[in-house]
Amino acid sequence: MSTWLITHPSCLAHNTGDDHPERVDRLRAILAALDTPAFATLERHTAMPATREALERVHTAEYIERVLAAVPKTGRTHLDSDTVLSPDSGEAALHAAGAAIQGIDAIVAGDARRVFCAVRPPGHHAEPDESMGFCLFNNAAIAAFHAQKVHGIQRVAVVDFDVHHGNGTQTMLSDQPGMFYLSLHEHPLFPGTGTRRDNRPDNILNLPLAAGTDSANYRQQFHGEATDALIAFDPELIIISAGFDAAAEDPLAHLQLSADDFAWITDELVAVANYCCSGHICSILEGGYDLGALSRGVQRHVTQLMQ
Repeated sequence: MSTWLITHPSCLAHNTGDDHPERVDRLRAILAALDTPAFATLERHTAMPATREALERVHTAEYIERVLAAVPKTGRTHLDSDTVLSPDSGEAALHAAGAAIQGIDAIVAGDARRVFCAVRPPGHHAEPDESMGFCLFNNAAIAAFHAQKVHGIQRVAVVDFDVHHGNGTQTMLSDQPGMFYLSLHEHPLFPGTGTRRDNRPDNILNLPLAAGTDSANYRQQFHGEATDALIAFDPELIIISAGFDAAAEDPLAHLQLSADDFAWITDELVAVANYCCSGHICSILEGGYDLGALSRGVQRHVTQLMQ
């Protein structure tokens, strides 16, 4: 089975402005980084839009209507202080969520073993009824519930290595049978959530990391507690919220990782997936705001997914 890359042109048309951290240049840089001979065997697909039914498994109907109604005809507007809408933002958000769903469908059908969704806007901060932190719809949570409700997958693990805690994903998966959310993130840092007080056996595991955490400490944290918890949960599917903003160069955080570390954590997750769930992983882009570090991190991440 092949590894898929799923994206959509509308994700390049979501215009937050050239000075916004979550700008279109992020996805341009990623697609250019993956357009090299090393990724010639990556099977490329165009995302379909998510259905309203899929969105409503995690978001309220009122919130979905509010977001789509707020999309401007021209120019840009704000849903909140960080989250920008332009005329193509609604289509981008629907196709970003749809890419994650399509990735799950491809894995279940046996067409793909692993998938990387190169999409924006990101999703893990989006709450059931609130936009936040550049995010409109929660792509990872939408994919997780699609896997359960449509395909009958009993145990879904969402692993979030974005440097910011995925508050929205935690809210949506908290106390949900057969769902496990694991996050390694800098704390304190936006959005201020994700302490160990939130942890629940077999459901939520937050591993907050201090500013300045380096490669050795990061790997020690993950290889022990995180991998043990994942294997104990025994997922049938792993979904990754793949943020690359823990890189030392990133302007929005203070961890000290390199592209080698993103390759390493991907290897760890591939090993768990091979042991628990036939290697099945659907990875979805979240953050990463230094273009060079983002490109290198994605290249290493996708290379390991292709192994």
